[in-house]
Amino acid sequence: MHEYVVNLHMHTPYSDGTRSHTEIAQTAIRAGVDVVIITDHNVWVNGPENYYHEDGKGVLLLVGEEIHNQARDPQKSHLLVFGARCELAHLGHNPQLLLDGVREAGGLAFIAHPVDPPSETFGETDLSWDDWDVHGFTGLELWNAMSEFKSLLTSKLAAVYYAFNPTAIAHAPFAAALQKWDELLNQGRRVVAIGGSDAHALRGSLGPFKRTLFPYEFHFKAINTHIQTSEPLSGDLETDRRLVLEAFKKGRIFIGYDLPAPTRGFNFRAQGLNSKVTMGEEISSKNGVTLQIRLPQRAEFRLLKNGEVIKSWNDRDGAAHITTETGVYRVEAYIEFRGKRRGWIFSNPIFVK
Repeated sequence: MHEYVVNLHMHTPYSDGTRSHTEIAQTAIRAGVDVVIITDHNVWVNGPENYYHEDGKGVLLLVGEEIHNQARDPQKSHLLVFGARCELAHLGHNPQLLLDGVREAGGLAFIAHPVDPPSETFGETDLSWDDWDVHGFTGLELWNAMSEFKSLLTSKLAAVYYAFNPTAIAHAPFAAALQKWDELLNQGRRVVAIGGSDAHALRGSLGPFKRTLFPYEFHFKAINTHIQTSEPLSGDLETDRRLVLEAFKKGRIFIGYDLPAPTRGFNFRAQGLNSKVTMGEEISSKNGVTLQIRLPQRAEFRLLKNGEVIKSWNDRDGAAHITTETGVYRVEAYIEFRGKRRGWIFSNPIFVK
């Protein structure tokens, strides 16, 4: 498998962002990101998908869409669409109809910020996902950077502090989002978890304080989605788009908070009698399975089965766990940063059958 860093869920002036596709691509190259996926609100922008290059380096820029019902009040239940390559916002009034349309277009659908608390101080409403009776979504955005920021806006003083200290914001995915993900997985559903920036780089002001709220540069160094592709990216748009979307579809993914320390190099896989699998894949429990965890550096991490912690390690960079029990297994890793314990890595599951 070949690992690539993807930063996703960002906006341009086609909706409510402030940088063009080209500017975002150039910024991503400088940050060392391999792939960016832009998802403007209720508009699919045809044309910018391509490889962009600068100083001998490149980034693959893909274009999706963030769709919701604009007539709804509040405007809950946003959906991230990747790979459909056509406009689907006209289906936004009905979440199930929208999901059906994404499938028919050959795209992937991820529930955006499934848990998105309000900020009463600034009149920001709750934009969580409400329509859990739907079916056909690929996964959910487990960790959304802007939702976490919004949850901390409990006062104007807090807003100023976090606007000038963005590295203090991210702690971990919301407990309610993790709980919902585990609930869906325990129902036997294959739900892929991703991490999103929700980047806008908006210019904020509060009295004499003026600040660009989280430039794209900052997001590219923070919450990323790391994918594993079956082949190396070649530089060909059509081929590499397919490889990237295949990794998202199959769940060969982990979420990495790369600001405290790089997460590139993490791996979670399983070895059976006659097979070896990675995240998002299934393996038979017959004759036992060895679950193998590898971290880029020493940290605290734990193995969960069906949403419950079954084993924990401290100050280690790897471990193995042998089991004959069926279940949904995933890994969480934590790291100290700015004096606090923070989420570092969240893997997608391996399914032991």
